[in-house]
Amino acid sequence: MIYYTGDIHGETRFIKHFILLNYLTENDLIVILGDAGLNYYGNDKGDSGRKRTLNKWNVPILCVHGNHEMRPESLATYSEKEWNGGTVYYEEEFPNILFAKDGEIYNIDGISHIALGGAYSVDKFYRLENGIKWFPDEQPSDEIKDRVKSKLDSVNWKVDVVLSHTCPFKYTPTETFLSFVDQSTVDTSTEHWLDDIEDKLDYGKWYCGHWHIDKSIDKLHFVMDDFVCPNQYE
Repeated sequence: MIYYTGDIHGETRFIKHFILLNYLTENDLIVILGDAGLNYYGNDKGDSGRKRTLNKWNVPILCVHGNHEMRPESLATYSEKEWNGGTVYYEEEFPNILFAKDGEIYNIDGISHIALGGAYSVDKFYRLENGIKWFPDEQPSDEIKDRVKSKLDSVNWKVDVVLSHTCPFKYTPTETFLSFVDQSTVDTSTEHWLDDIEDKLDYGKWYCGHWHIDKSIDKLHFVMDDFVCPNQYE
């Protein structure tokens, strides 16, 4: 079974408890929709401890890139490999933890999934002013966007499931806006890019994290504290 969940920001107990309570095995898959918090420090003891906790249960975990974490391709410990028809990043020490490569399409249990990670951090300036980590490559680059277009062209712009961190602009949950953030300073280019994709794409379901809510709008599902596992894919 495939289970989709939102940002855990390094809170591995959330995943551990779900695995144990539901008797998950190596035949299941957990998808974290960005900000897993496993590449936040750059492989010091904090990151390694969290990875060790998740890896030991022998349940594969696929992580989409968020905005509050380093890209795995920027870390020397990661390698690439083929997985379910697409490329993922992994570390030999933690083989059960996989990071999706943006734009790759994976065939998981007969269901095609495309990964579209990244987002803008609305707390960027607060982080910079207070010495908190901020990652300049948090949003998808032009190179990534070109790769996404090429991959979608190759499948005639049709996939079953979209896995993203943020959402298309038209679905922006304004009720989650932070009162102390001047929205005119927020870079929404990634959301507008996803808007363009969503307008053209023939898809079945869209799952995203980032906004820290559990909510559904038509075929799009925001996931945070839930584990979504559709009983039947439509």
